[in-house]
Amino acid sequence: MNPISAHTTPAAARVLRCTNLHRYLGQGEGRVHVLKGVSFEAQRGHVYAIVGPSGCGKSTLLYLLGLLDQPDDGQIEINGRVMSNSDDFARTAARGEHIGFVFQFHFLMLEFSALENVMMPMRKLGRLTPDAMQARAHSLLESVGLGNKTHRLGTQLSGGEQQRVAIARALANQPAILLADEPTGNLDVKNSGLVFDLLTRLAKEQGQAVILVTHNPEIAQRCDHTRPMRDGLFV
Repeated sequence: MNPISAHTTPAAARVLRCTNLHRYLGQGEGRVHVLKGVSFEAQRGHVYAIVGPSGCGKSTLLYLLGLLDQPDDGQIEINGRVMSNSDDFARTAARGEHIGFVFQFHFLMLEFSALENVMMPMRKLGRLTPDAMQARAHSLLESVGLGNKTHRLGTQLSGGEQQRVAIARALANQPAILLADEPTGNLDVKNSGLVFDLLTRLAKEQGQAVILVTHNPEIAQRCDHTRPMRDGLFV
C-alpha cells in the first residue's frame, strides 16, 4: 500500500488525469462543496484505492471520473483528451469505449442470461460481429470461472456469481479504465477476496487502470496505491 503523489505518472502510461476538480451539490442554503480541488492520475496496470469516511466525496469523484456527471470547475482527461466539458453525446461515447464500471449492486439485467449481460456493452459499441461478441463473452465468463453457467439467468446465479458477471461485463469492450464503487460491499469474505482477485488480475493482464472506492481496509491494503480522502480533498 503506497500513498502516491498526484503528479508522478509518466505521460505515456497515463490513461486518466483530473486536475483541481470542484463539485457542488444542492441549491441555496443547502448547497454543499463536495469536492474542493481534487487532482489525481492513473496509469495502466495499476490498482488505486480511494478510501475515507462516508460523505467525504469518494463516490462523487468516481462519478465525475466515469463521465456520469460534470465538475463545476477543473479538468478531466481520458487518454489525453479533455472530456470534462464535453457534451452528453461525446461523454456517452467515451464511456462506452474507454470506461468499465463495477458497482456494489451489480445492476445485471436479471431476465437475461449471463452471456447476454456480458454482450450488452459490445452490442452498444457495435464494433464486433454477433459471433465475435458471443465468443468474447464466452471467453470473459470462462475467465471469471462461470464458463459452465453462461446461459443461466441472473436470477439463477448467487450474489458472488452475479458480481463476477458484472466484472466480465465491465471488461467487455476492453476499456482503458475500470471504475469500481464498493465492488465487494455486498459479498461475504470468501467472495470478496475472489471478486477482488479476479478484478485486479484481469485488469493487470489487459493493462487497465483500476480505481476503486472501498471501506474495506483489507481490500485497500492489497491495492498498488491508496488515496485517503477527507472533506472533499485527498489527504
